Amino acid sequence: MAASLNTPSLKTPPLSLSSKSLLRSSFSATFPNNIRFSRSQPQSQRFLTVNATAPGSFFKKPNVAATPTSSSPGSASKKPTVLVAEKLGEAGLALLRHHANVECSYNLSPEELRVKIAHCDALIVRSATKVNRAVFESSGGRLKVVGRAGVGIDNVDLAAATEHGCLVVNAPTANTVAAAEHGIALLTSMARNVAQADASVKSGKWQRSKYVGVSLVGKRLAVLGFGKVGSEVARRAKGLGMHVIAHDPYAPADLARVIGVELVGLKEAITTADFISLHMPLTPATSKMLNAEAFAKMKKGVRIVNVARGGVIDEDALWRALNGGIVAQAALDVFTEEPPTKDNKLVQHEKVTVTPHLGASTMEAQEGVAIEIAEAVVGALKGELAATAVNAPMVPAEVLNELKPYVELAEKLGRLAVQLVAGGRGVKTVKVSYSSSRADLDTRLLRAMITKGIIEPICNIYVNLVNADYTAKQRGLRITEECIHLDGSPECPLESIKVQIANVESKFASSKSEGGDIRVEGQVKYRIPHLTKVGSFEVDVSLEGSIILCRQVDQPGMIGKVGSILGEENVNVSFMSVGRIAPRTHAVMAIGVDEPPRKESLKRIGEIPAIEELVFLKL
Repeated sequence: MAASLNTPSLKTPPLSLSSKSLLRSSFSATFPNNIRFSRSQPQSQRFLTVNATAPGSFFKKPNVAATPTSSSPGSASKKPTVLVAEKLGEAGLALLRHHANVECSYNLSPEELRVKIAHCDALIVRSATKVNRAVFESSGGRLKVVGRAGVGIDNVDLAAATEHGCLVVNAPTANTVAAAEHGIALLTSMARNVAQADASVKSGKWQRSKYVGVSLVGKRLAVLGFGKVGSEVARRAKGLGMHVIAHDPYAPADLARVIGVELVGLKEAITTADFISLHMPLTPATSKMLNAEAFAKMKKGVRIVNVARGGVIDEDALWRALNGGIVAQAALDVFTEEPPTKDNKLVQHEKVTVTPHLGASTMEAQEGVAIEIAEAVVGALKGELAATAVNAPMVPAEVLNELKPYVELAEKLGRLAVQLVAGGRGVKTVKVSYSSSRADLDTRLLRAMITKGIIEPICNIYVNLVNADYTAKQRGLRITEECIHLDGSPECPLESIKVQIANVESKFASSKSEGGDIRVEGQVKYRIPHLTKVGSFEVDVSLEGSIILCRQVDQPGMIGKVGSILGEENVNVSFMSVGRIAPRTHAVMAIGVDEPPRKESLKRIGEIPAIEELVFLKL
């Protein structure tokens, strides 16, 4: 059974409201930095401390004394450590060294990698290094990001990375053109027997009739995987006069139309093509996609190019198809096992052209990949969202920029709401409502940050976008979402976010809605998160620094009294707002402060006769 999220509890002595001296004594003896005081609730719930950490960035882990991660000028020891396990371009290394301590250790054994990773904050690999579950377990929670210098991530255990809260980023754009060019190079050289003819001439032979090729003009090329590389191969093949079809269940039809490519089903692609070029990732769904059954359906004499991943082809089935005459030729840049053994049947086959995984191997691509992955890793170490993350929501940079204040609002609302929960029954059910005029609002980022805000203050667990959903499930936390569509311009992503925690007691009675849930609501104003509602009381206070919430009798002079106390204690007030249901009844005062007030300051506010309850929340 999953453990529930239990709020911290603090044993406190009984409090008599009739004794001012005992009140002072109780405040002095029991209240640390985070404080809550109520005149109206039972004694066992009158005050409770909450040690809530400040909200982190999108991916940052808390600093640990033994493993400092923040950098400061002139202090190399405070920089994060990046292990580069495979060769990386000098431009990327230079960028990394500006922000981190960089260790380049190539050709590490699995055991050596597990030893080194315990002292590293980031790891950069290419395709040879296997980053499996044992690596993440050996990191002891210190590893924050794994950078794959390239596109494919089949050598990284994404499930293990996610469970350990480690971001995985890749470099999907820098080598796109290089990979596409290599695909076309293999296509043309295979069609004209360039590699075989070259070897023949160098051996002293002159066999013109043996190496008669085939023309590309008018031939049908099936591109399997119409992503970045596949679409670039299609463009170039069209320029060679080929008729290009493509299969990709996720391909945008508009892009295909612009290029002049027909999207077809897999069966039609493999049964009608003269040439097949593979450009899909290696996943359980694509593993051995071209197998004996697939080869049996192909046109006799088909030619196959693979610059994707070796595992997408059943290599034994391909060898049999070559020998049986179904496949006339194959050009392979990748293999199931790399490097392949010297006696590999496909490598030695006379109808197969091979290269040693050179798809991204141009000078320009190598430098581009190095810079792209270095930027992604450095950004992740700084706690920034990564548009190239592969185990977190993939969000374009412009969308990240637009959502950033709402992401901050989401985390702070979660953090604020959970601090209002009284000890006892754990937090298990949270409802989040988004009010927006956008019909296609993507809430994954927002949900993850609300989860982060709820879990981190009350559990010794680090939460980020990578492991938010997994961690919530493990802790027995159920988050439901609803989107309330508003009429209006969709220029603004969100009007408001509302967070409700059900079936819990509250340390601040006024935070409860009519339905009995703790409810807080917020908006973004001028790109700054604001708290706009607590329970049934409307307020307006920026979510910066810390907040004091007071429920009071609505009467003149209350703002002045509370403000005077804070001023005398040299506490700077950034914002103050009062919300009430009706005049001269009850009101909630929300006060934003730049620094935590002293215990004595909060005690003085709590002693004001008209103040009925008080809670201090550190955001």
